[in-house]
Amino acid sequence: MTKARRQLKIQEIIQNQPIETQAELVRRLKEEGFNVTQATISRDIKELGLIKIPTENSSPRYALPNEPVVLRNDERLKRLFKTSVTNIDYSENIIIIKTMTGEAMGVASAIDNANWPEIIGTIGGDDNILIVVKPKKATGMVVSKFNELFKG
Repeated sequence: MTKARRQLKIQEIIQNQPIETQAELVRRLKEEGFNVTQATISRDIKELGLIKIPTENSSPRYALPNEPVVLRNDERLKRLFKTSVTNIDYSENIIIIKTMTGEAMGVASAIDNANWPEIIGTIGGDDNILIVVKPKKATGMVVSKFNELFKG
C-alpha cells in the first residue's frame, strides 16, 4: 500500500476515533491491512502535522492541526501538562516549555485556547514551545501558573 493511501487512512482513523498513542495507531492500521512500524507512523505523524488535543475525558488524542480544541476548564490543561511537559524555563518575557517528542503543538494549542491575557502567543515545534508574555513583569506569574499545572 502506498504512503498516500496510508496517510489518508491515518487521517480517517483519527477523525473517527480517539487515538492516544502511536502504538494504538499502528494497531488500528494493521487491522485495516497496512503493515507498518512505529517508526513509519512517527514519520507520518510529523509529515501530516498531527497534534495532540485533550478529549472529553481530558486524555490527549491525535488530531489534524486545523481541528478545533475545546477546553472546558484548567483541569484539562493541567492533565496535558502532566502527561506532556518535561521542563519549563524563562528569560525576560520569553518562556520555553519542553515536551515529550511530538507533543509541543498540542500543548501550545491548549495554552492558546486557555486565553490567558498575559500571553501574546505561542509557537509549538516538535518538542519545544516558545511563549511570549506581555507585560514583561507578568512573566513570573505565568511561569508560576505553568509550574502549578506541571507539578499538579
